[in-house]
Amino acid sequence: MTLIKSISGIRGTIGGNPGDNLTPIDAVKFAAAYGIWLKEYSKKDKLKVVIGRDARLSGEMIQNLVVSTLIGLGIDVIDLDLSTTPTVEIAVPLEEADGGIILTASHNPKQWNALKLLNEKGEFLDAEQGAKILEIAEKEDFAFSEVDDLGTITKNDSYIDIHIDEVLDLDLIDADTIRKAKFKVAVDGVNSTGGIAIPKLLEELGVEVVKLYCKPTGQFPHNPEPLKEHLADICKLVVEEEADFGIVVDPDVDRLAFIDNKGEMFGEEYTLVACADYVLGKTKGNTVSNLSSSRALRDITQKHGGTYEAAAVGEVNVVIKMKANNAIIGGEGNGGIIYPASHYGRDALVGTAMFLMLMAERGGTVAELRASYPAYFMSKKKIQLTPELDVDGILKAMADKYKNEDISTIDGVKIDFPENWVHLRKSNTEPIIRIYTEASTQEKADVLADDIIADIKNIAGI
Repeated sequence: MTLIKSISGIRGTIGGNPGDNLTPIDAVKFAAAYGIWLKEYSKKDKLKVVIGRDARLSGEMIQNLVVSTLIGLGIDVIDLDLSTTPTVEIAVPLEEADGGIILTASHNPKQWNALKLLNEKGEFLDAEQGAKILEIAEKEDFAFSEVDDLGTITKNDSYIDIHIDEVLDLDLIDADTIRKAKFKVAVDGVNSTGGIAIPKLLEELGVEVVKLYCKPTGQFPHNPEPLKEHLADICKLVVEEEADFGIVVDPDVDRLAFIDNKGEMFGEEYTLVACADYVLGKTKGNTVSNLSSSRALRDITQKHGGTYEAAAVGEVNVVIKMKANNAIIGGEGNGGIIYPASHYGRDALVGTAMFLMLMAERGGTVAELRASYPAYFMSKKKIQLTPELDVDGILKAMADKYKNEDISTIDGVKIDFPENWVHLRKSNTEPIIRIYTEASTQEKADVLADDIIADIKNIAGI
């Protein structure tokens, strides 16, 4: 069982001992630290915070603890209850709130939960702000409000509908164009809030929806990370139902993956590529993704006359780079679409609408669309960490071993070979080293990953 404290929030498994796992005591402590930090940061006497959660089993318990803690600090709470990460991000500025907390462990299995922290713009906190909250939590220097100064709760369960309206109002989304295409789409909502939000959006756009695992019970029917090995059921359903394609989201709906009309993975890396292709075809501009993302985005951006830049892994790092480069679309290769015209956060609803527009205007099948893009293949593997492993030393040794190649160390170690690349980094959300590779064939990507893992094990003596 694990508790991970990072600048992006606190994430852990439910149960066990305080400080080792995400227990009620830890939830209260970190919610209080965020509230104290927000008071200092905002310099306001009265604050308002938006709270929302995915459907995982521990969500209601953690929600009650976090809401009560903020009220105890004299902070008013707008409670969205079942929601999505991008919905909360949109709600914060619409409510003129001072911050937000999303209760979700994203793609992690059901035993995990987390507090993901937002600022007044509905964006994730930067490294300095996150470090300050961790410092406050460590000191446990909390002063709670007296009875006459307690905060209040306002419940608002309409924000998924408001979010959908915001998507439909985007300049590049034309609902009539999508309706005329008469799409049929299968949706795997992994029994979380994507099973509410994505079908609602599709129905508003006149799409025939075939639902799979769309009841928000929190009982995930498969590993919720939207990777090929977890998605056999939706792949089969697309073919059986003769659907135009399939949509898969993670539990908090900030990651988006597609299944083509043949029941094959479109490739989560190509979600951003397709959406960027659509946007860049309408509006000239630049793009950003992280170091672990496919070269295909660079190729598509250059094809449209734009400039591509890579950021360190993590949504906040991508957003910072997007703002610096005036990027009109960006995100992460895990299926995360960030479209600033909507908001600076990964949003599967925005990505879904863009993909529908692309398909409606371009015609043909999803398999044909995928075949039209540069052919890159990725391997995503991991090494489980143990306490005795010196991760920093391993990464340094790998950088030294390949020092004659094009090396980046802004986030772990990325080694760019002429025909392929590998990115090694310690995860911020799990006790693992991630090994991402990309090459011209799947076999070459897998072989490169296995070779790098062998190097790591040799260096580590495991």
